[in-house]
Amino acid sequence: MNPLSTWPVPEDPDGVRPPVRGRETELAFVEARLDALARGEGGIVRVEGPAGIGRTRILAEASASARRRGMRVFQGAADPDEQFVPLGLLLEGLLCGEDPLPGAARLRDLATAPGQRFWLLQELGDRLKEASRHGPLLIVLDDLQWCDDLTLLTLHTLAARLSSHAILWLVAVNGAGVPPGVRTTLERIRHAGAHELVLGALGDEAVAQITRDVLGAVPDQDVLRVARRADGVPLLLVELLGALREEEAVTIENGTAGLSARPLPPHRLPSVGRRLGQLSDAARELVQTAAAVGGPVTVARLAELLGRPSAALITAVRESLDSGLLAETGDRLAFRHDLIREAVEAGLPDSLRQALRRQAAEPPPENTTPPAGPPAPPAGEAGEDDRAEAARLRTAAAELAATAPGPAAELGLRALELTAADALGRPRVVAEAIPLLWQTGQAARARGLGASALTAGGLGPADEARIRLALARLSVQSDFSEAVRQARAGAALPGIPAALRGRLLALLCLGLSMAGEHQAAEQAVAQALENADVRADHAARATLLTADSVVRLHRMDWDGAVRQADRAAALATGLGDVHALWLPEALWRGLLSSWAGRSAEALAAAEDGVRTARNQGRAAAARLWLMYRTRALLDAGRLTEARAEGEAAAATTDEPGTGDLADVTLRYAMMRVALHTDDQQAARGYAEQARRMRGEGAPLVRDVGSWMLALMADFEGRPDRAMAALDGPAAARAGGRYGLAGPLDPADAPVLVRMALRAGAHERAARAVGAAERRAVLNPGFTFLAATAAHARGLLDNDLGHLRRAVGLFEDCPRPMARASALEDLGRKLAVTRRPEAVPHLDTALALYLRAGAERDVARVRRRLRAAGVRRRPGPAGHAGRWPELTASELRVARLVAQGLTNLQVAQRLSLSPHTVSSHLRRAFTKLDLTSRVELARLAEARDNGE
Repeated sequence: MNPLSTWPVPEDPDGVRPPVRGRETELAFVEARLDALARGEGGIVRVEGPAGIGRTRILAEASASARRRGMRVFQGAADPDEQFVPLGLLLEGLLCGEDPLPGAARLRDLATAPGQRFWLLQELGDRLKEASRHGPLLIVLDDLQWCDDLTLLTLHTLAARLSSHAILWLVAVNGAGVPPGVRTTLERIRHAGAHELVLGALGDEAVAQITRDVLGAVPDQDVLRVARRADGVPLLLVELLGALREEEAVTIENGTAGLSARPLPPHRLPSVGRRLGQLSDAARELVQTAAAVGGPVTVARLAELLGRPSAALITAVRESLDSGLLAETGDRLAFRHDLIREAVEAGLPDSLRQALRRQAAEPPPENTTPPAGPPAPPAGEAGEDDRAEAARLRTAAAELAATAPGPAAELGLRALELTAADALGRPRVVAEAIPLLWQTGQAARARGLGASALTAGGLGPADEARIRLALARLSVQSDFSEAVRQARAGAALPGIPAALRGRLLALLCLGLSMAGEHQAAEQAVAQALENADVRADHAARATLLTADSVVRLHRMDWDGAVRQADRAAALATGLGDVHALWLPEALWRGLLSSWAGRSAEALAAAEDGVRTARNQGRAAAARLWLMYRTRALLDAGRLTEARAEGEAAAATTDEPGTGDLADVTLRYAMMRVALHTDDQQAARGYAEQARRMRGEGAPLVRDVGSWMLALMADFEGRPDRAMAALDGPAAARAGGRYGLAGPLDPADAPVLVRMALRAGAHERAARAVGAAERRAVLNPGFTFLAATAAHARGLLDNDLGHLRRAVGLFEDCPRPMARASALEDLGRKLAVTRRPEAVPHLDTALALYLRAGAERDVARVRRRLRAAGVRRRPGPAGHAGRWPELTASELRVARLVAQGLTNLQVAQRLSLSPHTVSSHLRRAFTKLDLTSRVELARLAEARDNGE
């Protein structure tokens, strides 16, 4: 376990902790949760409060009580110096100590191996579930405000996934200055049902009790008056009293503690000294100078006292705030407590303290008569020092952008602050700040910054073009229609530099192609390829090649699309994300691999993208890659993993969009996962999103929304409504060369044909087959395209030969769900006249569906096998009427769990994956408003008895 990084729990010299005072209600609450844990009820308890308030002591008391009950306890504490170590806090808590989780070496290997994050989460979840079967678990995590992003995501994901097990998560966080990512995770777990325990200041009675404990005597009113200076903060109180005792400022007579006649010396508090010693020299000097000033002080005043420009204090100010010594009060810095300020000042030599006091007492320069010299700059105009400092900050931001976008964004914003609103160079500073903000997950702020600059007016053509270029780069990640608008407006401005116009044209081409404006995109790409300025700019050329790849895909030239995507990805990789106009050039190449049936290649690209983005701290890029990996996992037939990845991607943003490729891809993938797993509630939620997508400006988004609604209607047994949902997209593409039957996947061709035939729309089915066959003929090097075309033709003609050919072709394509579908259709056709031949194909399809976790498809194939005379294990009959809340799949799992089976035993009994069992059980618990397996068993008994 890490050394505690928060204010430590005070101990007597003999190592014995004093009793807890004033926390009876909080401890009773913790005991109640431990009682519930003993009954098999898990959950999350969040303990929050400022530094020194006693969070760590509450965790220690809870851990001790759990051990007395015979529970297994895992403990970990985050360290501010290790907050960039992925899963450091969680792994330290689970794998260290006297009784670590089994397989520690395996888990550590996964934690350090590139691209193994998902498997690490699966392993952790499985190990925790297995451990909980042998008794309740208490997992204690302290100082959550310092943990890494992956630990936050894991806490949110694992806690939800393991909610039905006897596992209690007890986490503590310093409520002051919680980073946005931590706050978002805390809000999510609160909405998921986490219990909150907010620690406030101690009351007067508790203060008096602690004073008596520390001094060993009843305090008189003078001592209590001094003790109350701690404002009920336990750590400050104990250290203050300890200082009084050590300095012999307290006398004890007849069992009563009073103050001595000597004046009270400055108090040195050990916790403040330790924290001050951990600061850098610059931050320590700043804190000590602020202590000499006394009250709240501006950064500008501290800069004057230290003889440095304000911008040079950025890192020191941030460090002092993070340490918990200082806090922001409006535009000033102030100590979190007077005792902290006094302790800092008490640690200074007398001569230095007096010198700082004298210097601080002098009036600031602006209150004195300025010496003769050059006149000050007019109001609103930056001085020479500020301009020079802003230039240095911009240079530093540019140097850091490739490796540390977070600090680079802070420097860029500081440069903007130092640049006057009417300064000639301000638009360029704004244009530089926008992509830095987006890369660090601050898209809304970046968008607002650019919009404000455009609204203010007064921009020259070149300045306006730069800002519109920055906004187009931002919008191409979230709204292709807006990217087209910004790029087109910028490129139309007169007299702008040729290189700037070339980049705007490249983004215009990309936006048009990705939005689905294929004819306009094709014309724009052809013109831009002739532009020498575009050809000479590698960033613009990479973006243009991607747009050309999309155009070629639209023309059914898959070889050309892949070739151009490879060239674009190579150029973008050489440039780095900072200089590329569109970050996901490599992402587009990965999507092509996935659509072409090359799942292993697509997953490898996704793993590399996620790893690189996280290593570089690029939150927005990581989210894009998570969305893409969701789709890759779906295509690889790993539905449970796809759902977990998709939920993680959706959880990493508070500003979801519907207008870009990644968002559209995520929604499509999650809809397909919900349909395959028979998750009707989730499918309805995605259908609602699809309705909103149909109102978007980009044809791509409208088309995908329509296709998702068609899939939902078909799922509900309404083929006519499915065809009606496709009338708009079909009409828009009538006569065109866009060959994908479904907007994002060639494998949707058989799905559309099957859907159309059920609705009696034979002509539409024939058009879909014709498009699939043209695509396959034009691209003979892509076996997957030939397989989907043969499958579609076999369905349309009800022809065994084409279906057999499709099954044979799919054997060489790692797309198990598409292969299983072809096997099922072949088996269904054979079952009409050749039942014995049908069974092996249906059995293979069943095995593929089972392995994927496709519950709806599994149930359908089992019905086909029963119709073919093959006996299968029947589901629990006669119970559906008593369990109207649950689907058939959820009911099967819930009944077995209620009988006392573990998740693993249920999985073996039903031939499911353990993850699918956990997913069904979690949804069953939610629908039934249950929190434990014990409650489920009681409910089952009551319903079986007719109660």
